[in-house]
Amino acid sequence: MQDFILNVTRQALFLVLAVSAPVLLAALVVGLLISVLQAATQIQEQTLSFVPKVVAVALALAVSASWMGGQLTRFTTALWASIPLVGR
Repeated sequence: MQDFILNVTRQALFLVLAVSAPVLLAALVVGLLISVLQAATQIQEQTLSFVPKVVAVALALAVSASWMGGQLTRFTTALWASIPLVGR
């Protein structure tokens, strides 16, 4: 029983990391590029990086939404299918 819970928890944490990675990486890359641009031009406007990050995150979500949904659906289906096996 404890092994099952640990395995499901490990899978869930890995799934969270995998599903959030595209969005976080898009925001990270755009933020880094904007920071380099700000350092090169000496424009220190704090709100300058907000709009490109929002656009990048929206694009990352639009591109990877079906993959994210598929991963979450597969995990949930496997979890529900393994419920009868928990007591064994």
